[in-house]
Amino acid sequence: MADKKNGIDQALIRDLANILKDTDLTEIEVEQDDLRIRVSRNSANYPVAMPQMQYAPQMAPAPQAAAPVAAPAVEAAPGRDLSKAVTAPMVGTVYLAPAPGSRNFIEVGATVKEGQTLLIIEAMKTMNQIPSPRSGKVVEILTDDARPVEYGEPLVIIE
Repeated sequence: MADKKNGIDQALIRDLANILKDTDLTEIEVEQDDLRIRVSRNSANYPVAMPQMQYAPQMAPAPQAAAPVAAPAVEAAPGRDLSKAVTAPMVGTVYLAPAPGSRNFIEVGATVKEGQTLLIIEAMKTMNQIPSPRSGKVVEILTDDARPVEYGEPLVIIE
């Protein structure tokens, strides 16, 4: 049986800390029921992982007739050619502008150069600029601002 102290699974925390060490990650978070455990370490010095525990407030589920189904990020539109789409190189949250309220990096109809920033994907609290792989014209932007994206998901079509 796992070590438990005050209802916290100590073995789970040790396992998470070992995962950080083995994978060279700086943070990992697990949520189950009303318990959320985040283990992180200082990426500069890599000291011993210090567990940070937070309890999520337990909320009664809202009554629903059926669970909503998430719409696919890009619906298969007839005639849409995704062969020229720039895809997400990672899982994260996409941002179309450098800061809230700022002008978007690109707009439909704009001409972009190879290497120009198209958007930002935030992954593990790091903002990753996504450059254009080629020069061309932005034909379509397939995502919305501040939306989660999956690896390989089409984001922008450039012709």
